Amino acid sequence: MNFESTPLNDEELDWLDQFLLDRIDDDTDTEGKDEGVLDVSELDGFLTALVSGPVVVPPSRWLPMVWGDFETEWKNAKEFEAVFALLIRHMNGIAAALMTQPDDFEPLFLERVLEGKTYTIVVDEWCEGYVNGVNLTADLWGAGGLEMEIMLMPMRAFTSETDWRAHELSSDVEIENLHNAITRNVREIHAYWLARREAYAPSSTPVRRTAPSVGRNDPCPCGSGKKFKKCCLH
Repeated sequence: MNFESTPLNDEELDWLDQFLLDRIDDDTDTEGKDEGVLDVSELDGFLTALVSGPVVVPPSRWLPMVWGDFETEWKNAKEFEAVFALLIRHMNGIAAALMTQPDDFEPLFLERVLEGKTYTIVVDEWCEGYVNGVNLTADLWGAGGLEMEIMLMPMRAFTSETDWRAHELSSDVEIENLHNAITRNVREIHAYWLARREAYAPSSTPVRRTAPSVGRNDPCPCGSGKKFKKCCLH
């Protein structure tokens, strides 16, 4: 297997997750600013959308959304290249999984594990990343019409774009059904655009977040009551 598409191992994912969480100092004023991608789950969703859409999006377009208003001050080119290599490997690994074994593809959702048991699956950050990836070339995704909007609905329901509408549902069964639809729909969306990709040309219009996502000092989506950065999920 090509090293550039070798899936990141657990140690590399943990390192990248911590890097994304810690790259902005706690005392930095982030009020009203875009903090970029918060963790590896949001990154996974973001990159999954990029490799699943109607066009190939170059790093020069998507990297600014990873950093937001707080691009890291790199010590040297080698430090940047090391982080960038992990981002590209993870992106290529997602693309390879969806291309060669789509039925085995699984999103990298956050999980709360206590005493060896998984109690909560948290999809908000992953979905936030996915929808931001869609919005990067929203005009082209819009060509999918109503069919595409229906497939995107479960992801949008767990994001700030809809004020986390899914969490307002009164039935746990309804929420679970939306959870379960995410993975299935992501696979179907990739197949949909793969069959049509050659018909679309890249868009050159830059895109920024249109709604603020949860901040690293905001309450964690898992409902623990702790700050996102200090939550038990991390």
